[in-house]
Amino acid sequence: MDVNIKFLGAARSVTGSKHLMEVDNKKILVDCGMFQGKKELRLRNWDKLPVDPKEIDFVVITHAHIDHTGYLPRLVKDGFHGKIICTVATEDLMQIMLLDAAKLQEEEALFAYKKGYSRHAKPEPLFTSEDAQQVMLLVESYPFKKEIKLLPYVSIFFHNAGHILGAASVEMILKGNKQQKKIVFSGDLGRYDDPIMYDPEAIGEADVLLVESTYGDRLNPMEDVEDQLTKIVNEAYANEGVLVIPAFAVGRSQLLLYYFHKLMAAKKIPFLPLFLDSPMAISVTNLYEKYAALHKIKVTKERNELLSIFDAPNIHFCNSKESSIALNDMKKAAIIISASGMATGGRILHHLYNRLPNENDSVLFAGFQAEGSRGRSIVEGQKFIKIFGKQVPVNCHVREVHGLSAHADQPELLRWLSNFTTAPKTTFIVHGEEASATALSQTIQQKLGWNSVIPEYLQTVNLFSRI
Repeated sequence: MDVNIKFLGAARSVTGSKHLMEVDNKKILVDCGMFQGKKELRLRNWDKLPVDPKEIDFVVITHAHIDHTGYLPRLVKDGFHGKIICTVATEDLMQIMLLDAAKLQEEEALFAYKKGYSRHAKPEPLFTSEDAQQVMLLVESYPFKKEIKLLPYVSIFFHNAGHILGAASVEMILKGNKQQKKIVFSGDLGRYDDPIMYDPEAIGEADVLLVESTYGDRLNPMEDVEDQLTKIVNEAYANEGVLVIPAFAVGRSQLLLYYFHKLMAAKKIPFLPLFLDSPMAISVTNLYEKYAALHKIKVTKERNELLSIFDAPNIHFCNSKESSIALNDMKKAAIIISASGMATGGRILHHLYNRLPNENDSVLFAGFQAEGSRGRSIVEGQKFIKIFGKQVPVNCHVREVHGLSAHADQPELLRWLSNFTTAPKTTFIVHGEEASATALSQTIQQKLGWNSVIPEYLQTVNLFSRI
């Protein structure tokens, strides 16, 4: 048995995760992410995939984030007809996220056509809602820790990685004529002692390891998050204003609701109405009650209805456009959580349009703001922000809170790696920008004494010959 791996994404970048395993004449793709961020990366989504989608036998998905799943509709559109394997919760999350991503693709193509800024006469989306629906017909989902036989000589197991609902590390077992080998894909690892998600599960051994390095070069302490939020909410309340929070729909929105509910119960902040104004975030929040075993939030059943802190009387879900627009007229103190997290689109835009000019109101950024995003411009102190084609003055209070990331930081990555009883033959550092991947690679070599490699984009490596 000859085993090769080709890095089709997340190599010296933190996006577009795709790792192609070639086991003899069979092809298994681990993750199928869309490239996001810088234009040079986004353009890769339009390049012809270096492997014919029709030749791929399986796609194994670690979790539902678009940088791990967003290329699936295109893969299916271009001829993939094999099986897509993931955890049960990931299947539900993936359906929500891929349909949302398809809608964004369709809207962007239509906007480019109307405004005439595309070099194509009729701009097309990378994929459509119909393509996303076709993906779900190929999905087979499984619980954690169950052996899944892809081939007579290839099995996989999913292990809980924390991070978000359903997120998994993948343990792949290759059984040859002479010996057995194990390849482990970390996926995106969550945090230890996270208030909502469980710790990433330990895996004890691997011949070859692929580990993410999103925060491989930094510390991201969670200890003072409650103090930061307490100070910011009390300041907004004293100003008699509305606190608007751009937040990612998956994970971040739910974590903020958790913290605010806890701080109100402890009377550290006033009992304020909380409005979750993001259709996707609302759909995702409902899944927390469906998958109560995958997180720490208490879920009870009353009259055949699942209930949790998300059903608290002061938490309101804005399910319609009308309920969202009505928030613009609100004058009393309240908290609005809306997407997108970097203010690049979504309902948050009309909240910012209406709240940025108000001296009494506040905007809180609760996550990383990428270069070039509206969020980054506001955080950096720009006095005017373009929204809906108009220059909107920034007169409100602008605040940031740190420590809410769902990614393990460097000490936590090392803690997870320390569970391996022997050093893998090779540890590939993936899913990280150059600086973070390099820092983690050097730290692994210095502290663990392991052989670590940062692969190049499109590089092929022979892992095993004649197993």
